[in-house]
Amino acid sequence: MNGLSFKLLTGAVCGSLVAWFGGWDTLFKFLVFLVVLDYLTGIIAAWTEQKVSSNIGAKGIAKKVCLFIPVGIAYWLDQLFGSDSVLRSMAIGFYIGNEGISLTENLTRIGVPMPPFITESLQQVGKLLHLKNSTDK
Repeated sequence: MNGLSFKLLTGAVCGSLVAWFGGWDTLFKFLVFLVVLDYLTGIIAAWTEQKVSSNIGAKGIAKKVCLFIPVGIAYWLDQLFGSDSVLRSMAIGFYIGNEGISLTENLTRIGVPMPPFITESLQQVGKLLHLKNSTDK
């Protein structure tokens, strides 16, 4: 496969995947940003604690990939019900809260001081969305 064919194939696959999750908007970009940073800081934290494990790393990658499945489901439910990305936004918000809190925990393990307003804001998002999800059942 030549370079151009590979680029076209990669673009088609990535474009299709992004479309299945509702598009490459700011909310989705922020989620991807946090997922990548959380995974990288998790590796760095494990390395600083001398606890690096390829098995744990592989499970982490699988978990990060699977995290996008509920986002896709929420997007398609929005399409089904005509709800204008409400469910997708809620799902992404939920994962932004979780990933953000995990990221701040990793940074703390590494020794990076966290500005309190960031930690508090992420905890607030996590609590708000967790409470909303648990009261909706």
